[in-house]
Amino acid sequence: MLRRLHHEQPKDFAFTAANLAWAEAQITKYPEGRQASAIIPLLWRAQEQEGWLTRPAIEHVSDMLGLAYIRGLEVASFYFMFQLQPVGKIAHIQVCGTTSCMICGAEDLIAVCKDKIAAKPHQLSEDGNFSWEEVECLGSCSNAPMAQIGKDYYEDLTTERFAQIIDELESGKVPVPGPQNGRYASEPLSGITSLKEYDSGKTQYNASVQLATDIGDTVKRIDGTEVPLLAPWQGKAANTSNKPASKTTIVKPEAASKAKPVKTAPKPVASAETDTSGAGNKPKTLKAARASGADDLKLIKGIGPKLEALVNRLGFYHFDQIGNWTDDEVAWVDQNLEGFKGRVTRDTWVAQAKALAAGEETEFSQRAKKDGIYKKD
Repeated sequence: MLRRLHHEQPKDFAFTAANLAWAEAQITKYPEGRQASAIIPLLWRAQEQEGWLTRPAIEHVSDMLGLAYIRGLEVASFYFMFQLQPVGKIAHIQVCGTTSCMICGAEDLIAVCKDKIAAKPHQLSEDGNFSWEEVECLGSCSNAPMAQIGKDYYEDLTTERFAQIIDELESGKVPVPGPQNGRYASEPLSGITSLKEYDSGKTQYNASVQLATDIGDTVKRIDGTEVPLLAPWQGKAANTSNKPASKTTIVKPEAASKAKPVKTAPKPVASAETDTSGAGNKPKTLKAARASGADDLKLIKGIGPKLEALVNRLGFYHFDQIGNWTDDEVAWVDQNLEGFKGRVTRDTWVAQAKALAAGEETEFSQRAKKDGIYKKD
């Protein structure tokens, strides 16, 4: 399936204050220089906030992690968990269409979606409340056919019950997830045949369904109001206030341009005059770009807007500066890229910069210019 960014995009994106605190805490899970590993949870949080994953959101997360925009886009477009187009305001329904579900009636469930929501997958219903798609195996084969709605599974579905669930969601109700035919979990329809001694004392519903009903709203998106926003690896909650997080408003695409971005305090970075590591030899630096203007260092694979700004602050503005670094000088820069240590060596900046300084193109620079990912300010 071809996955592209939606043709209509909001102007910008900003995490709510609570979601920003959560996102910054997630980044601290990973070792120095490996913050890019946080991209999936941060993209997921952005999608939960907005309902779908916009280009401004992808670029915002990429900036937070010091990634080239194309790398963020690669992740977002690869995983089908990320919705690259608007979804229903109430729910986006994912019907499993793989073997077990297909045999047990998935095509009939899809027919219900076409009748009650929209004729085509990813198409919004007329009122904008629902959207649907067919997906690959969701791992609930014993309870086929099934669909994922919001955070939970609705299993052992019939067309009649599936249609009722959509009607209940439309009316503001939250149907109990899990098996819809009276089963507790995925035991035989005739009842359990083993481990009967563990059958007594069980909760009303199986573990995941019990949690969903305790929460009381399985289709509600995570919006940052959940308290506490835990960061146990830091020994504290991500939000240090004892007061519950204030209710936040999900920024709808049409209103995103009016959203006030949440500003983050800049992290301290090494200056051009500071050697924080003692490793290697410091290259010759410039106090400012030459009269011709700074080169677009983002044409070097591995340098995004945030990292370009850091490299400039260290005193490097031009391809020929980077292309002439010796091994000892590379070692110095690698150690002084706060938050991005080792990036010069890993992404072979010197070889790329040398080619660009000579007026040549690299495979990455050609692709970046063609795709319009980077534009010189």
